[in-house]
Amino acid sequence: MRPPGSLALATPRGGRPPAARQSRFRGGKPGGGLALHGRIAALLLVVCAGAAAQDEVPFITTPDKVTLAMLELAGVTAADRLVDLGSGDGRIVITAARRFGASGLGVEIVPDLVAQSRVNARKAGVAERAQFRVQDLFTLDLAPFSVVTMYLLPEVNLQLRPRLLALPAGTRIVSHDWDMADWAPDRTVTLEVPDKAIGREKRSQVHLWRVPAQVQGLWCAAGGSLQISQRFQQFSATLRVPGQAAPVAVFDGRIDGMALRSQEPADIGGPRTALRLEGQQLQVLRVPPTAQRFEGARFVPALQGRCPG
Repeated sequence: MRPPGSLALATPRGGRPPAARQSRFRGGKPGGGLALHGRIAALLLVVCAGAAAQDEVPFITTPDKVTLAMLELAGVTAADRLVDLGSGDGRIVITAARRFGASGLGVEIVPDLVAQSRVNARKAGVAERAQFRVQDLFTLDLAPFSVVTMYLLPEVNLQLRPRLLALPAGTRIVSHDWDMADWAPDRTVTLEVPDKAIGREKRSQVHLWRVPAQVQGLWCAAGGSLQISQRFQQFSATLRVPGQAAPVAVFDGRIDGMALRSQEPADIGGPRTALRLEGQQLQVLRVPPTAQRFEGARFVPALQGRCPG
């Protein structure tokens, strides 16, 4: 652990004993070797108390209800492949395999914790589906995983954010306690944790994001164009036809994986506009009456920033 003046990038790592998830911090080099599960609270406790700088902090337990809530919020199933960044003694990966039938990988930079995780997986009877590896999380290819779980410092979340946003649309990301700044979570659950070892408020927050499809830009279809502005999972769209000054439809909405839906019906009592990204095409599923001609249409990205015609 490090005092405020030397926080630059403390390297968190974590573990989970059989009945609880544990945490600690260790000094680390900036930009690499960062991993954690449940050590952030210990850092905050020491910083607030003005304690002397330390490189090591004892493990702090976190009740299993938080681990289970993370997996439930992500909707983990046997079809998922999960990665836990800073996996400690493997609690999340093992629970995902044992309780939900998922396969998973835990990434941790402390060899002893990886060894303990493998022992724990064998004891739980899920060694084939719960794998563990000594690796810097920043060198890991995240693309093969449908669920990413993490309990990292806020600064590390922000370092990871560009890579997370580049994952396939619909990938689920769950973070314990820490968010990702202006990328607001799609859902947050607050848990009462009376036996939480640190902090004034005995509660934890679990945040869920679904990676939104990347749809920013101009899209073209026969007889029309669709201009979309996107900020994370929020979007604004304008549908136009050539030769007509006023747009056919203007709507704002949210992106949930590959699905785009307007927040409010374009017309009172009318349907919400809905589109879906399929490969490199945006299919129109529902539109307001003023744009009925485009229902079922498929829009493709504009070439060189222009639509033909």
